[in-house]
Amino acid sequence: MPLCMGCMQEIGNKKICPSCGFDNTEKQQAPFLPYGTVLANRYIVGAGVDTNGESTRYLCFDKQTGDVAIVCEFLPIGLFNRAEGETELRINYENRLTFTKLKDEFLNYYRVLSELKELSALMNVHNIFEQNNTAYVIEENEDLIPFEEYIERSSGSLEWDIARPLFMPVISALEALHKRGVGHYAISPKNMYITSQGKIKISGFATENERKRGTALKSQLFSGAAAPEQYEDNFPLDDITDIYGFCATLFYALTGRLPKSAPERLKDSRLLMSTNTVKRLPPHVVSALANGLQVERENRITDFDELRSQLSVAHTAKAIQDEISRTASMNLSTTAGGKKTKSGMSHVSIVIISAAITVLVLGSIGVLWLMQNPLSGMFGSNTTATVASTESTEWTGATIPNYLGKTYDEAVEAAKKDSSIKIMRNYTDNYSDEFKEGTVMSQNPPAGTKVTTADSQEGVIISLTISKGAQMRELPDIEGLTIEQASEDIAKQGLLGSAEYQYSDKYAEGRVIGYKDKNKGETVEYGTSITIIVSKGKEPVATEEE
Repeated sequence: MPLCMGCMQEIGNKKICPSCGFDNTEKQQAPFLPYGTVLANRYIVGAGVDTNGESTRYLCFDKQTGDVAIVCEFLPIGLFNRAEGETELRINYENRLTFTKLKDEFLNYYRVLSELKELSALMNVHNIFEQNNTAYVIEENEDLIPFEEYIERSSGSLEWDIARPLFMPVISALEALHKRGVGHYAISPKNMYITSQGKIKISGFATENERKRGTALKSQLFSGAAAPEQYEDNFPLDDITDIYGFCATLFYALTGRLPKSAPERLKDSRLLMSTNTVKRLPPHVVSALANGLQVERENRITDFDELRSQLSVAHTAKAIQDEISRTASMNLSTTAGGKKTKSGMSHVSIVIISAAITVLVLGSIGVLWLMQNPLSGMFGSNTTATVASTESTEWTGATIPNYLGKTYDEAVEAAKKDSSIKIMRNYTDNYSDEFKEGTVMSQNPPAGTKVTTADSQEGVIISLTISKGAQMRELPDIEGLTIEQASEDIAKQGLLGSAEYQYSDKYAEGRVIGYKDKNKGETVEYGTSITIIVSKGKEPVATEEE
């Protein structure tokens, strides 16, 4: 049952998958698992999905259930070696203790996740095992929409009535993780997805070692959503860290953009939000966002119950409502039957009505206060105007270089001129009629993208896609060449060659007569296997015995 390594659908003898276009003649580059690797005698490994400094996720096919799943491999970059085509990790001798410690923490982390299947916002973990000197986790593979795409489809932002039921289960999931001694620490739009049922799923799981600076792992932080303490070496992370990431992602959902990166906010802590946005959001939500995104940890919301409470009801109004209940209870217990005033109303009624009016007045004042002087300077008074003036000014700072047309090695060499730039090659290459085989055909971020000071400090990762050249290749003229020359010319076209031999009066032994069932100049698909006819020389002439 031949499977496409790009989507795990059956493809028979086809090389290019008709469903996803994946080229199954390609090899997965080291140190990643080779295509077709079988784990635990059950899971067939396909193309890589994503990677970070701690682990790599691949598509896989479960032979037992027939389902497509995700396999996450513990792969701490820099602590091991794995040669091309091999599956077993070779742990660097000097890193063996560190590797073992990190692997144990990785396994413990996913064991906790596997116990929380009842929480709708968490990915389901089906299996955990060790093999090849490392560890593996099998996750459910669902049909999901990236959260950023979902926001774009929603006109760039969500109303609070839509966002609230989406985000409340995330609070419960984070709370459950922290009660079991682990956290997520990378809540951001890039790690959120929407299911076909319209619910949020969290992705991007990794141990604390991957989500802060100063550990043995190359950290992966998400600018705008990572809390300030994550940029400090080995700062202990906790509930307060995840609250920052949660509020930053909720801020993105409600406004269409993330807050500035934490290093920038340490210099200017304001959250730029337009007056129109402040007006359309409930005052208690604006207040909760500000409290959850305080750059100073001691000023931030400290636990998930408080976060849930502040997002559910205005903090001041809740306190007043509690006071109403307390006062009413006291008066009812001390006033038999409830004495009435001249107007016919009891003192208790007057207290309740007065308090209710106070709540309404305070709420109105709160909205005006947030618009005029919101949360001690946390919010800008008119972001829209600020953005417009910024866009009208030509950018004079650093931008992403252009690597299109360069070979991968040339791009890597060029990137060495700027220590803040890291080059990463995509798992799979693509066809291109415009760019030659082996050259960069696309890059992300694209050339000319602005590079801020914060980006430079954090490091800019540029993902490159390499061209495989045109999908259809022309058969070169190989007639009369040696078999070595012909093979080289065919290989240059991305084609595979095999030889058949026959006698020829025209060509000497070892010279190519031509193609079998093909002619020079014909076009065939990249990766096609071609048979060439090679001369055995003249056929021997039989002679009579004397």
